[in-house]
Amino acid sequence: MGTGADYPQECSSADGLCTIDGSLTDMTAPSDALAEILRSQSGVISRRQAAEAGLTMAAIDNKLRSQRWQRMQQGVYATFTGVPDRQAQLWAVVLRAGPQAALSFRTAAELYGLCSERSPLIHITVPRNLRIKPIRSAVIHYCHDADRRRHPTLLPPRTRVDDTVLDLAVISTTFDEAFDWLSRAVGRRMTTPARLTAALQTRSKVRWRTDLLAALADVSDGALSNLELRYVRHVERAHGLPAAQRQAKIVTGKRTRYIDNLYEEARLAVELDGQAAHPPEQRWDDSHRDNEHAILGIMTLRYNWSDVTNRPCAVAGEVAAMLRIRGLSVAPHRCSPACTVVP
Repeated sequence: MGTGADYPQECSSADGLCTIDGSLTDMTAPSDALAEILRSQSGVISRRQAAEAGLTMAAIDNKLRSQRWQRMQQGVYATFTGVPDRQAQLWAVVLRAGPQAALSFRTAAELYGLCSERSPLIHITVPRNLRIKPIRSAVIHYCHDADRRRHPTLLPPRTRVDDTVLDLAVISTTFDEAFDWLSRAVGRRMTTPARLTAALQTRSKVRWRTDLLAALADVSDGALSNLELRYVRHVERAHGLPAAQRQAKIVTGKRTRYIDNLYEEARLAVELDGQAAHPPEQRWDDSHRDNEHAILGIMTLRYNWSDVTNRPCAVAGEVAAMLRIRGLSVAPHRCSPACTVVP
């Protein structure tokens, strides 16, 4: 989503009306201040802003009565006809909540592109010392350091990406879901493990703090999905296997590929398939990858989610056996009395 600064408009000097995305907008204002506000806020304005821009209360009420403006929230108006788009809806909630408000949680994630689904409720965060009346179609979150979490420049106002990710992580129902938010943001290069760790340290009460810090260290080492994290923790570490190189870069001809886990000394690759079933073209691509690795002298073992989750001990035993076959001295151990790995 772009900001309101890109809002397309065509104006007719004859009647003072603008067409914004096909809707009629009234731009008759005593100064350029109103036009600038509308450009930056997707055609949405608060009653206070309109008055500060020079419009009288009577003029504002007249625009509402004539339906040249439409009421979106209490004291917040769309200055065009037609159905307000998503950007206008977000601005309406922000303006209703006040100048210290910021879109947050899933709504901020939507703006950053961290999730594709729109939350039916718009989430907004305000300072804890404020008390905001309920806002239609919105959820209000109170935070003691809302000003710090608010991004200094992006519009509509939203929480910083690091704080957005942590907000979603701490309300997740499972740690896998929490980790998915971390890995998604880092994998898309929206932030870094170091920045997320720094943001985490500013919070006094955080669910799964120890696990999140450990997971961020693993993400820094290259574990960029729940499956990769499970392999690191439940296969490698739990059984005393050597640590593989994560996301190892391999160049074959003009093509660059990345191996999930490469035991370089043994020339052994362990690839992890996150989906239970791949489409045919994906399976062929996996075969081509394995063939290219073989030409380079790299043997490939491939596991899916069920393998790593339901039989990590068996996977560890197979990896240990292959490492020994490939000449590496390994000394795996059992992770529990029921473990099937042979020490």
